[in-house]
Amino acid sequence: METLNTILLTRMTRFHLTELVELYRRAGSATTVIEHHKDIREILPDASTRLVNALKDIDELRKRAEEELTYDEKHNILPICMNDERYPQRLRECPDAPLLLYQLGNADLNNRRIINIIGTRHCTPYGQDLIRSFVRELKTLCPNVLIFSGLAYGVDIHAHRAALENGLETVGVLAHGLDDIYPRGHRDTALEMIKHGGLLTEYMTHTQPVARNFVQRNRIVAGCSDATILIESAAKGGGLITCSIARSYGREIFAFPGAIGAEYSEGCNNLIRDNGAALITSATDFVKAMGWNEDLILEQAQQKGIERNCFPELSAEEDTIVKTLSKNNDLQINLLSTQANIPISQLSGLLFSLEMKGVIRTMAGGCYHLIV
Repeated sequence: METLNTILLTRMTRFHLTELVELYRRAGSATTVIEHHKDIREILPDASTRLVNALKDIDELRKRAEEELTYDEKHNILPICMNDERYPQRLRECPDAPLLLYQLGNADLNNRRIINIIGTRHCTPYGQDLIRSFVRELKTLCPNVLIFSGLAYGVDIHAHRAALENGLETVGVLAHGLDDIYPRGHRDTALEMIKHGGLLTEYMTHTQPVARNFVQRNRIVAGCSDATILIESAAKGGGLITCSIARSYGREIFAFPGAIGAEYSEGCNNLIRDNGAALITSATDFVKAMGWNEDLILEQAQQKGIERNCFPELSAEEDTIVKTLSKNNDLQINLLSTQANIPISQLSGLLFSLEMKGVIRTMAGGCYHLIV
């Protein structure tokens, strides 16, 4: 019922998304919103008149929502509501997060490490070489990183294919419904991604890939990620829009420089010049800047063997994690983040520290286990 009611709310497209998200957050669920659709100001006192009137007539949209849910169930599409534990925690923190996402595939959208690789649709041989070398090196340094992009021509599709070639999971965020693939020429890659990552969208089936949807989907690419990597960009382009969105979310932004005067390096060079992105020339640069070299350090330490300190000194945040796991052991990072009330961006470093101290260990499926 919650899924159906959330789909129902997303049919209300005439309103600024943030108002609908605020209503949802206040109510705690779409079901509560629907239950109060005739007296919604009891939940959101400053709700706009347009929103109030639209909610009164929301039952007129129910048939289309029911059709969508039936199609999703038949075609293995997973609708993920904002209050679902499988919903991307990083994206949930954003003020304009979609109320619901549709997923095809098996990717953990709350993976410990998530980045996006974006750029021009006119990716040059230079950009293609950068992508291949970056992803290949990243696989060695961070073997479980999840790579997001938009399945578009150019940088996007090269990023997805490089991820697959190197055994990394990758997710494509679409600007249309999951009943079709655009561009058609990327269909084979998309099908492979469903087996090793997945496809994600906020749009119902039969939604066409119109221009405004591509701009909208960029916030999902940015919001689901810890960092944005800009490979190539002209002076103006969609990649720069994604970087701007990522910056507004407080996420890290990196760009590869290019030759002065090169058309599709101009955007990167300008962004670096204006301190809008950190300059990187390799995955090693990126991993060091993010502090993710701890993954390799931990692996080496585990190979040598770590003797647990019987009485390790813990920070207040580490102690909170230990207490949370002592109540409910073997939690994935998104659940641990919610129960410990610690953002994932901060939680990752704390978990690494606890692993090094021999207090916890990572289990199959990305769960964290308290060693007793």
